[in-house]
Amino acid sequence: MMAWRSRAGSWAAWSGATGAILPHPGAHRGFLLHHQQRCGFRKVAKRAEPKKEAEQGELMQKRGEAPPVEPPTPQLPERSFGRLVKPLVFTVGFTGCSFGAAAIWQYESLKSRVQSYFDEVRADWLDKLRPQKHGDFRKQVNQWWNSLSEGQRTVTGIIASNALVFCCWRIPYLQRTMVRYFTSNPASKTLCWPMLLSTFSHYSLFHMAANMYVLWSFSSSIVNMMGREQFLAMYLSAGVISTFVSYVCKTATGRLGPSLGASGAIMTVLAAVCTKMPEAKLAIIFLPMYTFTAGNALKTIVALDTAGLIMGWRFFDHAAHLGGALFGIWYVLYGHELIWKNREPLVKIWHNFRTRGPGSSSGSGGNGSI
Repeated sequence: MMAWRSRAGSWAAWSGATGAILPHPGAHRGFLLHHQQRCGFRKVAKRAEPKKEAEQGELMQKRGEAPPVEPPTPQLPERSFGRLVKPLVFTVGFTGCSFGAAAIWQYESLKSRVQSYFDEVRADWLDKLRPQKHGDFRKQVNQWWNSLSEGQRTVTGIIASNALVFCCWRIPYLQRTMVRYFTSNPASKTLCWPMLLSTFSHYSLFHMAANMYVLWSFSSSIVNMMGREQFLAMYLSAGVISTFVSYVCKTATGRLGPSLGASGAIMTVLAAVCTKMPEAKLAIIFLPMYTFTAGNALKTIVALDTAGLIMGWRFFDHAAHLGGALFGIWYVLYGHELIWKNREPLVKIWHNFRTRGPGSSSGSGGNGSI
């Protein structure tokens, strides 16, 4: 508990730095440029006669000049709840596939555990026979990796993916692709895959560092509670669900604009830990002398995001924050019983498929239970 407390206390470094919304001119609806006369009255534009227009066109064709093209009228982003049907289907389908794949992954992990044990014994025996190399970089990396907890090893891949996407934002050639697929916007033509990809996308270094530090701090606690398979399914599903909640709120309020960041998924992790252990003591990273309970911290963050959503604060995507927090609370209280504990029929089907015959499933238990 002490080790968890020292890491979980860093939540305050993130509470004010997540959920960034990219500034976009399309977010300010109804802002149309128009030219006016200097005086207080507008002059009525004279309508050109058809004969004069035809003569001017023939003259310009003889000169080889192109006719003048009127500038296109700027179009406002489409605001329709009907466009949210596909994101809703994608959210439900992706969540189901995530937990189904996690159940199969856990089954395969349990099945290969015995074989892995014998492989490790053989590797240790070979290491004793080989001459030891001093200063071997690979050996040092292996020692560092083995010193990490299971939760820290699990989130290392997530952090590496976020760092890779952050580097892609710095490549000018990829800017159009990044805006299309790695920012979530209900007014965009691409709606579904950005719901997942934007969870791994950060444009600001501070934004990414704050989110990843909080994820690293809570990784050991959440993986000990759920196991790595269930945690990854919940994390990926939380990113999609929080983005869908953001879609709904943006469409309802008309404040359309792109968003990105892992804040919604991380809010699910934070809410799940604080709901499961509400009496755990947390502390602010720069003020460790002030402590408070995890339950009070969760209530404060939810209250701030609720106020931001009602008052229309646009610096953070408060709807995504609230969607992630509510999903984390619901999953710990009800979702684990409804989803994860009912995975046995799927595991039996997979077991029969693997063994090519009827048989009882041995993967219904295992690690990862709250």
